[in-house]
Amino acid sequence: MCDYSLHDVASRPAKVGDKLVSSHFPNAITRGFADPADPHVAVCLMPGTEVAFEKEVECEASFRFLPTRKSTHKVARFRQVNLNRPAAHHDALEFPDGKIVLVTDLCEGQSATVLQLPSAGRPVDGPGKSKAAQSESLIA
Repeated sequence: MCDYSLHDVASRPAKVGDKLVSSHFPNAITRGFADPADPHVAVCLMPGTEVAFEKEVECEASFRFLPTRKSTHKVARFRQVNLNRPAAHHDALEFPDGKIVLVTDLCEGQSATVLQLPSAGRPVDGPGKSKAAQSESLIA
């Protein structure tokens, strides 16, 4: 999903293996991810998507005169926060140590790769059900 402030920006869903770059989009008040080959299109992540950064993740400081903040972790899981606040930024990254960073706070130009998308799940009695799963459901 893309943050509310990117709704006026062309977008597409992320795919496994996508190369992304943290970007500021024209006519938007936030940052997000873009494909370096198509920098004006936001790449939207679903909650649970895992990304790996090329280098330490760098974030803007709370006050512009302070140095940027860095995370020693290079892997993060996308999630949404502040969902009860419609006018707040929702897109965030959660790192292995539990720290959460808003995507809009990422410094521009950082490269990442989509490692894994969240499981879409499959209906229990859907057409793709395996013979083993059919047997197990009959036993239960």
